[in-house]
Amino acid sequence: MAEMSVIWLRVAAALYSVGLVHAILAITQRRANLFRGALAAARVGVLFHFVSVIEEGLITGHCPIANLYETMSLCALIVMALFLVVHWRYKIESFSVFMFPLVFLMTLVATMGRPVANWSSPAIRNVWLTTHIVLVLLGYAALLLTAVSAVIYLIQERELKRKTPRRFYYRLPPLGTLDELISRFMAVGFVFITLATIAGSTWAFIEHGTSWISDPRISISFVTWGIYLAMVFLRVTAGWRGRKAAIMAITALGCSAITWAAHTGLRFNMTQ
Repeated sequence: MAEMSVIWLRVAAALYSVGLVHAILAITQRRANLFRGALAAARVGVLFHFVSVIEEGLITGHCPIANLYETMSLCALIVMALFLVVHWRYKIESFSVFMFPLVFLMTLVATMGRPVANWSSPAIRNVWLTTHIVLVLLGYAALLLTAVSAVIYLIQERELKRKTPRRFYYRLPPLGTLDELISRFMAVGFVFITLATIAGSTWAFIEHGTSWISDPRISISFVTWGIYLAMVFLRVTAGWRGRKAAIMAITALGCSAITWAAHTGLRFNMTQ
């Protein structure tokens, strides 16, 4: 990428991060009071993003879709522009919980198409990687509790439908309590996994340049995050509960287990 186009793209990513904060607050605290600020930041971000794409095309002499980073940038721009148009026309705010984190992460990845110097200090690299791993483990723990709560919810719901519930039914928490636990654990897990994805991709970019994106383990991580994002979005906007929520939680937990297995030995392999 051209130098200035990358700068404009990074400015856009910084502005989109306001939308990520809004989504996190909306999920964890069910507050939407930051939406107007996030929307304003997104509008300005789209302008910088548009300038970045146009400048990249003019300098390279072709449509900026020659590699994954350029394609990711253009796709993020289109998605955010369409969201702004839909909001302007229909005033739908609930989509922001899904769109803002997605566009931010896509734009963040797009900014990583230009190599930078590696960290010279092994201690800094280790601290950054350790932070990423701790965030991942916290996110996975919350996701595990979400899945367990969802399964117990299904068991409790099934027992309630029986004419003669079995004895263990009386030892299970009420459905309302389980539903609240699912919401809380899901929200906390999403925050940790999102921060872990940002930290991990940034570390890999600085440590390995542009080659990190071709690693299948990275793709698995983004797929897991995407499934988690979809689960949270459907929970918040469509009110998915009961069986649907349990299936989504178990699916996300399964993807997380695959991601964890794929990253076994990551620290040893990447720090040698």
